Amino acid sequence: MKERDIPWQRVIAAVWRRPAGDVGIVAMVAMVVAGCAAMGGGLDKGSPAAVKEAAVAERAKARWQLLIKRDYEGAYAYFSPSSREATTLSKFEASIRTIEYRAVTIDKVECAAEACKVTLKLTYDYPPAKVTGVVTLLDENWIIDRGQAWFVFRG
Repeated sequence: MKERDIPWQRVIAAVWRRPAGDVGIVAMVAMVVAGCAAMGGGLDKGSPAAVKEAAVAERAKARWQLLIKRDYEGAYAYFSPSSREATTLSKFEASIRTIEYRAVTIDKVECAAEACKVTLKLTYDYPPAKVTGVVTLLDENWIIDRGQAWFVFRG
């Protein structure tokens, strides 16, 4: 990204060029930037693809880590608003409860406008059939909506 594309980068660069006595200004700018970042993803269909792909990869990995820990409510929080309308937490949990997820690797994320596709490698066990260590490739759909990346559940 070029510096002219992100105005706050110019502000930070100007502050860093100031004499060392202006530490208060540096701290203030850092707090403002951190505050803006904490107010939500800030993603939209016009965000650069690399930014969207990084955000989606991070959220996809975090969601799978919750599933590995069997924190279904936490993983459900990553569902898109329309996915949550179509599928309740209890219905989601019932559909995957018998699977024990072990590991996940995000292989690729591709975004176009507000739609993203995540390709991942998943390792899981299926105790009812006494099957362990299954490795499978899986494609997930994610959307950018309301400033955030959301998982689209295809239950």
